Amino acid sequence: MSPITLTSPSPSAPSTTYTISMIKDEVRHLVEMGIVSRQQPLYVLCEFIPPREWVCVETELERCEYLLRDQIGDLMACESWESD
Repeated sequence: MSPITLTSPSPSAPSTTYTISMIKDEVRHLVEMGIVSRQQPLYVLCEFIPPREWVCVETELERCEYLLRDQIGDLMACESWESD
């Protein structure tokens, strides 16, 4: 599988900052594609994100008080459903 590429906020900036919103969007995409499941821990995402970018993603997750052992579903907890 090819790694996902998070769009950097500023292409000219050597140090990239990722927001939790950007990470959630990418994770939601991976779940919708069936690449990862909601029950897997967050650390499996490092398989799909290049190592240089993973450091930034991991830092943002920790800043927002997510642990790498938390489930992916915890990151996606604020979803709304069209048909209940």
